[in-house]
Amino acid sequence: MNILFNIAHPGQVHLFKNAIKILEKNGHNCTITAIEKDVSIQLLNAYNIKYCLVGCAKRSMFSKALELLRIEYNLYKISKKFKPDVLIGGTGNAYVAHVGKLIKKPSITFDDTEHALLQHYLTDPFATLRCTPVAYNKDLGKKQVRYDGYHELAYLHPNYFTPNPAILDELELTKNDTIIVLRFVSWEACHDGGQSGIQNRINFVNELEKYGKVLITSEANLGPEFEKYVIKISPEKMHDLMYYATLYIGEGATMASEAAVLGTPALYVNTLKLGYLNEQESKYGLVYNFSDEKGVLEKAIQLLNTSNLKEESNKKREKLLSDKIDVTKFMVRVIEKEVPNIKGC
Repeated sequence: MNILFNIAHPGQVHLFKNAIKILEKNGHNCTITAIEKDVSIQLLNAYNIKYCLVGCAKRSMFSKALELLRIEYNLYKISKKFKPDVLIGGTGNAYVAHVGKLIKKPSITFDDTEHALLQHYLTDPFATLRCTPVAYNKDLGKKQVRYDGYHELAYLHPNYFTPNPAILDELELTKNDTIIVLRFVSWEACHDGGQSGIQNRINFVNELEKYGKVLITSEANLGPEFEKYVIKISPEKMHDLMYYATLYIGEGATMASEAAVLGTPALYVNTLKLGYLNEQESKYGLVYNFSDEKGVLEKAIQLLNTSNLKEESNKKREKLLSDKIDVTKFMVRVIEKEVPNIKGC
């Protein structure tokens, strides 16, 4: 089978990398196309994944619309030559749904973001299958296939991920250090309009610094006062750091979930809510959801003063892992078993 994966976001490099490897081992031909956004190309290169660049992320709505047409034109050209039996994409990947319709081939998208309304409007009518977690709180109709897991378990499940302690040496840290990872987003995504998170960032950092080593990752350029905190490691090592971190606090939902499945408690600060983070809070106690920064610092200090925080969080992680599936295996099964049975597109 010929399978085309389109990578529209850095997180989708992680999401699909193991499935691609397994599918190729099983004898399938995989072509990967990519949209340049943040560190997506850097990650593809780090994992030695060959790809064809089809476009890049834009900021304004007008430029996004023009770029959508360019991306889909490039995808269409590649598809006419490669002749995929199925096109695969992640959240917000309307491109594969549209091109799949044009070439009369099925498309499968793996989505976990209910509030991405524009992406749903552009994708849902055209995609053949929409795979979502059980915790996803939106009904997508007959096209929806639910699975009991999270995107992050496609790459951070113990079947695929083993933390490398060398990251601690690189950052001149030890396993006994209190490590606090902060994540700031740029608020430039389509679904981020009118949303907010941590407002007084520098005061927030100064308070947390009293309790441990503060490290910051950010989509946006921060002022010079943040420079000494910014994490200077290659992006593929971030999950190693998150595993050894004591606490995650941030506006980024994906990193909050990554922290949770790695056994690091996460404080998610964002007006946007997601089903999987709500479940990770209510069912596993690994995430704490906040609509604004009110109460966040107090909760962070409470957790940082908990003597057995990491031990208790790892017990919660074990419960999560025992409940949830290997999402990569689910992806491979859907692609190999469902695609041959799809009638018409």
